[in-house]
Amino acid sequence: MLDIKWIRENPQALDAALAKRGNEPASSRLIELDEKRRQHIGKLQEAQERRNAASKEIGKAMGAKDQATADRLKAEVAEIKLFLQSAEEEERQLDRALTDALSVLPNIPLDSVPVGKDESDNVEVHRIGQLKNFAFEPKEHFEIGEQLGYMDFERAARLSGSRFTVLKSQLARLERALGQFMLDLHTQEHGYMEVSPPLLVNDEVLYGTGQLPKFAEDLFQTTEGRYLIPTAEVPLTNLVREEILDMRDLPLRMTALTACFRSEAGSAGRDTRGMLRQHQFMKVELVSITDADRSIEEHERMTSCAEEVLKRLDLSFRTVTLCTGDMGFGAQKTYDIEVWLPGQKSYREISSCSVCGDFQARRMNARYRPEGEKSTRFVHTLNGSGVAVGRALIAVVENYQNEDGSVTVPQALVPYMGGLTRIERAV
Repeated sequence: MLDIKWIRENPQALDAALAKRGNEPASSRLIELDEKRRQHIGKLQEAQERRNAASKEIGKAMGAKDQATADRLKAEVAEIKLFLQSAEEEERQLDRALTDALSVLPNIPLDSVPVGKDESDNVEVHRIGQLKNFAFEPKEHFEIGEQLGYMDFERAARLSGSRFTVLKSQLARLERALGQFMLDLHTQEHGYMEVSPPLLVNDEVLYGTGQLPKFAEDLFQTTEGRYLIPTAEVPLTNLVREEILDMRDLPLRMTALTACFRSEAGSAGRDTRGMLRQHQFMKVELVSITDADRSIEEHERMTSCAEEVLKRLDLSFRTVTLCTGDMGFGAQKTYDIEVWLPGQKSYREISSCSVCGDFQARRMNARYRPEGEKSTRFVHTLNGSGVAVGRALIAVVENYQNEDGSVTVPQALVPYMGGLTRIERAV
């Protein structure tokens, strides 16, 4: 959430930032809401001060046996109390109106973010790895998986509908191996603490990271009002909600391997074949909580940690800076890592690493106290995929496919596969 004080002082900067994201100006409407709220609070404070003063005057009048003055003052206090009752409710309504208006505003892009309308305006940072040459026409992952007999979309549809997959045997093990490999890399070499968070959260938690209220249609909600997490970013980031952290504990780095659930609203007709866009998928998430001075540096570090996963798997990828029109709601800046899929003959997103500044922290009321200072500041939050397990499986299957339909296991995963070096159809 953006700071209304900053908006009052920088209305043109807000509107210019919103224009970069393709949004309409909002400063005048927000300032008007805030001014109305501030004026009302002023009246409320004046009434409270007059009530307190009148109450003291009643005591003096009673001591002086001036009953007429005391009665007049009592009537005035009673009238003020009636006003305060309705005025306090109006204050809550004005607070809510301003909060609701602020809660749907996206974050302010950093100056280093390229201005653009959509993914075609994203800027490539670098490419890593050589594209593999095949002596045959490479297939897409779902063709390979179905021919192996280990990727079952038909039975998954009978169980749950479209956009679900049943993985079996060696592909099920490959999915597990990928998740374990990523967790070990991030915890043992990159300094992240492993966390096993709840998969069901309340609406306040989703509000904290920005999924609610704007993206409610993308979420799965239970009959009891809880939500299935769309990403482990949600519970991990909210672990510091309503807390004041010690500066010495920052940066706080966490990782989790969880199932994620998304309704994929608005994606009708996109990636309907295979595992690229699922309602349920596994992902290793990276979350950092840091101070204002180190968040940009932490963003570069997090992105390199995610890239290292693909380097260890010897997968070709490119990293791009998302433009203002393609960037997520809560991000100040985002790097997407796109892995090469030879079956599709294209790069596809496998990780998205974002720095959010204090945008989420304001919604969560998560703060830290700098050393030697009494006052507190909002923490800065970052999140990234380290990486999406399902898409990593797709990338391995397509890049390590063999002409006979088998799949070679990347060297980094062999220990996690019990020494298995090739995935083949059971005879």
